[in-house]
Amino acid sequence: MTKLTRDELAKYIDHTLLSTDATNEDVAALYAEAAELGTYAICVSPNMLPVGAAWGDTEATATEIAANGPQVATVIGFPSGKHHSSIKAAEAVRAVSDGATELDMVIDIAMLKAGRDDLVEADIATVRRAAPAPVVLKVIIESAALTDDEIVRACQASERAGADMVKTSTGFHKAGGASVEAVKLMRETVGDRLGVKASGGVRTYEDAVAMIEAGASRLGMSSGKAVLAEAPTE
Repeated sequence: MTKLTRDELAKYIDHTLLSTDATNEDVAALYAEAAELGTYAICVSPNMLPVGAAWGDTEATATEIAANGPQVATVIGFPSGKHHSSIKAAEAVRAVSDGATELDMVIDIAMLKAGRDDLVEADIATVRRAAPAPVVLKVIIESAALTDDEIVRACQASERAGADMVKTSTGFHKAGGASVEAVKLMRETVGDRLGVKASGGVRTYEDAVAMIEAGASRLGMSSGKAVLAEAPTE
């Protein structure tokens, strides 16, 4: 198993809080904790933005927040993906104006399963146009609910639509979260052209390292503090 120190592993982590009862105080604590741990980003619900307001600094701009601490990610079309593309686009525009530097959008997997890859691609492209680079766009495909062929097609549609990363899971689907096998297949499909985010069920140091060894370039987890406590310091 690859050995990653606590500081090395922290740079992979999106420190996540998407529970329905999360408060502004919880987000403030999450951001402070993420800054202390050195995680790459936080990921919170859209109405928890702007983060500056949530943690009491209403004067802080999105640029200042990003420059002085973790990146700020939020979710789009979450958790079902069954939102009109125009609504997802509107969410994206609002999220960016509220300080998000990264967007994790959910596709409608029923479209994919119906063979309508064109509609999946168009959905992603609509959000990409609404939030162009340098905003980072991650596409959540719910890999646990897909066949291998569907995983490949979802990744291909994401790449064609201009996404920056593909992501395994919302963590809310009954089929489950990330698996090593899915991450490997996603990495094989996108090569080094896109990032791969493993999310959902990554709860231990061993889980985290296994996902990275499989090809994950980012990890979404709500238990980041506990996982980093398991990692060696040097």
